[in-house]
Amino acid sequence: MIQRKRPSAGQRAGFVGAEKFLPRVHSLRQLRAAVQSCRGCDLYKGATQAVFGAGGSKPSLMLVGEQPGDQEDKQGRPFVGPAGALLHKALAEAGIAEENTYFTNAVKHFRWVVNPRGKRRLHKSPGAQQIAACHAWLACEVEATAPRVIVLLGAAAGMAFFGRSFRVGTSRGRLLTLGSRRFLATIHPSAVLRSTSSAERAVAFRGLVTDLQAARAAAA
Repeated sequence: MIQRKRPSAGQRAGFVGAEKFLPRVHSLRQLRAAVQSCRGCDLYKGATQAVFGAGGSKPSLMLVGEQPGDQEDKQGRPFVGPAGALLHKALAEAGIAEENTYFTNAVKHFRWVVNPRGKRRLHKSPGAQQIAACHAWLACEVEATAPRVIVLLGAAAGMAFFGRSFRVGTSRGRLLTLGSRRFLATIHPSAVLRSTSSAERAVAFRGLVTDLQAARAAAA
């Protein structure tokens, strides 16, 4: 199982961590059921449900994002909102078969704030302590699926494995290793959606596709 460099960060914030909520058997089915009872950090208080990973049980690629969004929190599945739709489009253009892919997030509960102009829930990035507290679920998913390459979609995903010093800008597009596992970092699809112009969005999307193609090649 992959261990974080600083596994006690969540405990230093007063969180008990996910370890005590893990089932005895670390199969995906058992983990998916047990995660609903996780109280390892405070994020469960504002979430509709925990959102566990989904996809192939023996994937070539595992794609790890930051956390569930509003639609994921409501539907209980990862990458079903606007960023997810863009990611699925990028995977298709990169020639990656989704049945050979596993989708998950570094954090399993949605962290949000209320839009001051209305009732819509706005995404708020999880803190390093919350990422650390949730890491046991992610480590168990890696152990259970044994992907050939883990694609880190954004900074939070990278921090979950490599610690708080991880930066997408300096790691993007390169194969990284940690123990026996291989990683490739890229941007989160939500970064494409935040582009300020259609031209900028097209460039960002093409970069994401290129990185996914590199991950596909590394997993071949």
